[in-house]
Amino acid sequence: MDLYARLGVKRGASEAEIKKAYRSLAKQLHPDRNQDNPKAAERFAQVTAAYDLLSDKDKRARYDRGELDEEGNPKMPFGGGAGGYGGARQNGPGAGFEGFPGGFPGGGGSGAETADLSDIFEGLFGGSRGRGGGGFGRRQAPPPKGADIVYRLRVPFTEAATLASQRVTLGGKTIDLQLPKGVEEGTRIRLAGKGESGPGGNGDAIVTVAIEPHRFFVRDGQDVRLTLPVTLKEAVLGAKVKVPTPDGPVMLTVPKGSTSGKVLRIKGRGFSDKSGARGDQLVTLSVDLPANDGALERFAAEWNGGGNPRASLGV
Repeated sequence: MDLYARLGVKRGASEAEIKKAYRSLAKQLHPDRNQDNPKAAERFAQVTAAYDLLSDKDKRARYDRGELDEEGNPKMPFGGGAGGYGGARQNGPGAGFEGFPGGFPGGGGSGAETADLSDIFEGLFGGSRGRGGGGFGRRQAPPPKGADIVYRLRVPFTEAATLASQRVTLGGKTIDLQLPKGVEEGTRIRLAGKGESGPGGNGDAIVTVAIEPHRFFVRDGQDVRLTLPVTLKEAVLGAKVKVPTPDGPVMLTVPKGSTSGKVLRIKGRGFSDKSGARGDQLVTLSVDLPANDGALERFAAEWNGGGNPRASLGV
């Protein structure tokens, strides 16, 4: 059967059309899916052989010109008959292939110049002599691997910061995926051999990381930012308060006399870079004043301190 007909495409189809047709047929006919259907396995071998030849630009051109048959073998270049190349016959001492003077070395020639046909045969048969000097080898294109599969992995914010292992199910199998150092939104991870199966082995799985937003953490490069509410008493007198981080809560010292907007730093609680070094967590204090607190209102009414905090603004 014509190779194009095997794949169900027209002669002159583009490389993309041929590849698409092969993938579709390979999925339908793959032996793993047709263990009780030997005809499917035979058909799978036929479409794979067709794709192997048509996906090679040089072989496809030679096939289109009629130089190769459906098995990828050269057609008889001299219009030969059975058992040989047609033009090769022995006419007597020193005779070689018809149309060429002399003969093969050692063929009984009487001093006449012998023709070296190796270059001609290599051009006709698309290969070179075998190691033993007999026959002409033909290099086959490697069978194609299975298709790659694409997977979008949503990772919680804190797990991305701490590079926590992610459990992923690919092709019916569950694996533990280690996030790479320096992971960020859109990072792509290639898992060799975890794609679809094919004649040349499995394709790959390509995992794209999507980091989920957090309800109070915000990423800033390799750092993590957090706005932390504190009471007026904690800000005025200073205090030790519990603060959440991607790694879990820690105790933070709020200095005496802190104001809203003051930034405190917790080392090593941010995202890692590609070397594995982690950024920091930056904590911005926000003094929280309770509404309708009579004691606080009476204190403020009698207090004359504070000065003018807007003096630096010129007002």
